[in-house]
Amino acid sequence: MFEWAYDGVNASIPRNVGPECLYYLSPMYRIIETLLISTIIISILIWGSKRITLPNTVSRVKHDFYGKRILLLIMSMVFGMEIGFKFTSRTMIYLLNPCHITTAMQLYLLVAEPSPMVTAIFRIQLNLMNGPVLAYLFPETESRKILADKSMYYIQHGLMLIIPYYLLGIGGVYTVEPLSDISWSVFSYGINTAYHFWILQFLGVLSQVNLSHMLCAAVLDPFEGMYYRSWTFVHQALLCTLLCKLIVYTSDLFLYKQKVLKNNIDIRKRSHMRCD
Repeated sequence: MFEWAYDGVNASIPRNVGPECLYYLSPMYRIIETLLISTIIISILIWGSKRITLPNTVSRVKHDFYGKRILLLIMSMVFGMEIGFKFTSRTMIYLLNPCHITTAMQLYLLVAEPSPMVTAIFRIQLNLMNGPVLAYLFPETESRKILADKSMYYIQHGLMLIIPYYLLGIGGVYTVEPLSDISWSVFSYGINTAYHFWILQFLGVLSQVNLSHMLCAAVLDPFEGMYYRSWTFVHQALLCTLLCKLIVYTSDLFLYKQKVLKNNIDIRKRSHMRCD
């Protein structure tokens, strides 16, 4: 019924689509593993939801010299071209991959009025930065035949890392919890894995398309084998949390150095004025 959304997926690429990928794991093992991990997902969602907090007041950004508008324009153009390429190649199903969902979240953050919802979505997407990082470390561009299509792959994932840094810099509703607080990381990872196991896996089984490697392991996956998804569940939990905290820490460090530099310049200016 929906073959038009995935009949352009390249079957010549190993472990990309087809029954071989679908039966990489036995149906019984796939069900058992999904049930066990779903139990953990529900547990961490409950644990995280009881501990996450949001600021009591909604504050506007401190300053924004058209940066949000420029990023919105660029990312909208890139994402629009990405959607266009997916439609022309009849691979629209790939728009459900996590990086595209994260991109849509970032576009919302760039246009939405200040609200607690904006802060919540901002904190969640900060814990999804494993996507663009892994996209650069293990690029998958074999199915992109056009140079412009390949270029959009790298530009989009690069912007996905730039936008959180910029939003952290302007502050306001784009705030985060203390570095020692992992409640948002746990809650966000629960949402992330629920999307993978409950939605992408279901659609992958129906279409036999290896969405986000939920049907079979990537060729370069060091944990390739029967338990590759269980290993991924563990190491991505660590990676998502560490990347989020690293982005926040480096952003704070840069802003602190910028503030110190500004103060030093102001002191020098005042000293020169006194000398004159």
